[in-house]
Amino acid sequence: MNQQKIAELRAAAAKEGADLSYITDPGHIAYLSGYASDPHERILALFIPSQGNPFLFTPALEVEDAQASSWAYDVVGYLDSENPWEKIKQEITSRYGVPQKLALEKNALTVDRFELLREMFPACDLSLDLTSIVQRLMLIKTEAEMATMIEAGDWADVAFEIGFGAIKEGAKEAEIVAEIEYQLKRRGVSQMSFDTLVLAGANAASPHGAPGENQVRPNELVLFDLGVVWKGYCSDATRTVAYKEPTAYQREIYDLTLKAQLAAQEAVRPGITAAQLDKIARDVISDAGYGEYFNHRLGHGIGTTVHEFPSLVKGNDLVIEKGMCFSIEPGIYIPGKVGVRIEDCLYVTESGCVPFTKTDKTLQVIE
Repeated sequence: MNQQKIAELRAAAAKEGADLSYITDPGHIAYLSGYASDPHERILALFIPSQGNPFLFTPALEVEDAQASSWAYDVVGYLDSENPWEKIKQEITSRYGVPQKLALEKNALTVDRFELLREMFPACDLSLDLTSIVQRLMLIKTEAEMATMIEAGDWADVAFEIGFGAIKEGAKEAEIVAEIEYQLKRRGVSQMSFDTLVLAGANAASPHGAPGENQVRPNELVLFDLGVVWKGYCSDATRTVAYKEPTAYQREIYDLTLKAQLAAQEAVRPGITAAQLDKIARDVISDAGYGEYFNHRLGHGIGTTVHEFPSLVKGNDLVIEKGMCFSIEPGIYIPGKVGVRIEDCLYVTESGCVPFTKTDKTLQVIE
């Protein structure tokens, strides 16, 4: 568990007048408590009071696992046959009394659960949003966190090696995905950080396309977007390779994407803004006449979840600081023709940045 960050959250919420904070997002719960779980439809919650000890609320079948984690305080479980909200109300009132101001992660709380809280504590002020407080807590990574993320990046490099080796004429995208994930599981990586993407030919022109029956064919590009969860931290990287000799047009699009990616990555340093980094990459692509085909933000933060604050996009004047971790991932997607994305996640140093993944970004031609 992260005692320091819990103390910082407690102090920040108390400064805003909250006497209790309710952490909803499973990734944020894992970050603060040290216990990682996907509760699916069940309730997983972390309650942190301004005074007194916090407690973790889990399904009954997870209590022992939570107690065996690094979490040092009480774990309260509930059976599927019980009403979890009645139990939550009982625990809160018996431990802390009736809260006057309850801070919430509004970007992670469903409307129905918000309404249940309002019914439980009708006189309670539910206006304080914890979202920006938690985002700020998680923004600057420690040396230990970055060391783990470097390991996660190394596993992404292994995944690329496996995927490139699985390319052959007629291989289906879904088959290559299966080979990557099977081989990683054999080596001890139990979880991907998101659904692995392998997109061949024109299918790669969909930035979030779905791998399927589409087959790899000669003289086409193949896009790999993947990452793993390692010791609770995520990796995320994209490489695009060619199966047999690419066309001159494909090389043009690839080289332009790489130029944009390198320009932005080389510009990363403390003091520059998120919007400036986005503009650097976008200008490279726009100046070459392909601006309309770069249709997403430049990057996103990464840590215990694969998409974290901040967003590297036009209009975000957040100043980059040492210890931030985020992706640089420009892409060009021309429908029916070609799609290229190149991505590294990185951490910011005193004078630049270091990427977590090291797979060569020169266009690789798989023969």
